[in-house]
Amino acid sequence: MPDTLKITLAQLNQSVGDVGGNAAGVLAAREKSKSSDLVVFPELHLIGYPPEDLVLKPSLIERAAAELQALAQATADGGPAMLVGSAFVLDGALHNGVALLDGGKVAAVRLKHELPNYGTFDEVRLFQPGPLPEPVVVRGTMIGVPICEDIWRPEVCRHLADFGAEMFICINGSPYEINKEALRIEGVAKRRAVDTGLPLIYLNRVGGQDELVFDGASFVINGDGGLAVQLRDWEEELHETSWTKTAQGWRCDRGALHDLATHPEDIYCAMVLALRDYVERNGFPGVVLGLSGGIDSALCAAIAVDALGADRVWTVMLPSRFTARESLDDAAACAAALGCRHSVIPISSAVGAFDAMLEDSFADRAPDLAEENLQSRIRGVTLMALSNKFGPMLLSTGNKSELSVGYATIYGDMAGGYNPLKDVYKQTVFACAKWRNRHRPRIGLGPEGAVIPERILLRPPSAELRADQRDDDSLPPYDVLDPILLGLIEHDKSVAQLVADGFERETVEHIERLLHGAEYKRRQSAPGVKLTARNFGRDRRYPITHVFRSS
Repeated sequence: MPDTLKITLAQLNQSVGDVGGNAAGVLAAREKSKSSDLVVFPELHLIGYPPEDLVLKPSLIERAAAELQALAQATADGGPAMLVGSAFVLDGALHNGVALLDGGKVAAVRLKHELPNYGTFDEVRLFQPGPLPEPVVVRGTMIGVPICEDIWRPEVCRHLADFGAEMFICINGSPYEINKEALRIEGVAKRRAVDTGLPLIYLNRVGGQDELVFDGASFVINGDGGLAVQLRDWEEELHETSWTKTAQGWRCDRGALHDLATHPEDIYCAMVLALRDYVERNGFPGVVLGLSGGIDSALCAAIAVDALGADRVWTVMLPSRFTARESLDDAAACAAALGCRHSVIPISSAVGAFDAMLEDSFADRAPDLAEENLQSRIRGVTLMALSNKFGPMLLSTGNKSELSVGYATIYGDMAGGYNPLKDVYKQTVFACAKWRNRHRPRIGLGPEGAVIPERILLRPPSAELRADQRDDDSLPPYDVLDPILLGLIEHDKSVAQLVADGFERETVEHIERLLHGAEYKRRQSAPGVKLTARNFGRDRRYPITHVFRSS
């Protein structure tokens, strides 16, 4: 038996449903890894992850099966074997699994045993669980191939070790979430390795898929719990690992140990990569967004330029009579710093037309929120007209704090095809903007240096829909609002618990009422990338109509 192995980790992006394209990527990666014994690909790589109900189409499964056979035949050349994730129908049941391709054939198939059914995951709805798996044999070595959730509980790895596995190769489709990388390594992978004494390869996919983004950040843990290899996050990478069989078993030679992005760089990179893949894969030539002179739209513009390049981003200032001169100047300065196209389209004539049109109907009512929201909706209509006429996708720019309490105009500033900030609280918006002014992300296409004018960071936030308006006229200051929202949303705290934490009861009760009352708006909001543990939509699924209030 050999006492050395070469295993290439193919930390790659996928395109859901593009079975032929994903298969071509598998072959290209294998061609670059001819010195290896084995090339490993992420979970469901052949069909893309997560496929959602697309995986229920028999034609997709048939196409994947045909492509898998073609990939298997490619291994008849005597080169490296491959572990490829795909979906399989066995005895009439649909499974999430992985195939070992070697010697010109499908040498083995192993099925996912633990199916996640929480948060963003609903695999129980789509797949049947496989039996506790046995190892596969690659070049004389017994390898356990747990799939993603299979390592989050000890049973599968323990079973594989008992059946003679000499190492684990875990393929994953693990979405990014704040602080999740530490949980993967310290909370899960090291435990499985140390509990069994076996090394563990953790291979994750990278790239955006609708409201999810995958950070890669694959790694190798030796049987003593030591980190042997750490791949980059947010980038595709083919990395060959070297293995030596010792008296204590297989051990991965120490390789590259890349530093992972820290906060808030990780959040910023997540937003950039998610937007890039969303725009590219949906065929948009670029994006258009309203640039108001405020912090949210400025950060969205920076994210868009880093994701797509300045030539594919069009910012538009839509001033009304309430727009401050500083806002006009700051918006223009931000666009100039980013190097993107910038237009100014005043909305006063449209506002005047609506005022005249509604004059009789509104005759006995003083101006109020209705007139304010008209301005926002006129802006939304104007931006959508530009999108329709010229093709760029409209970005909405509201943050999670605003969406939580309904401080956003449905069919107005909420209009758009995607919202990069949907899962970003206001204080994190400021942190990301300050970070971007000091750093250019390594995956970014935008310019070096400060791209958001300092005055935007310093001016009190305002929707500028009436004279001298400020956000804190209607809401608590964000350093009060955000912690309350974190408690209500991320931690499911009651009013009483938040009062015990030091917040005023009246304020907490008011915010809770706003949170529940805005659910109907959020149901109609643009998709946006998941960053927190409880994003709106995939993680937090509340009824629109209910009367429960915590005490």
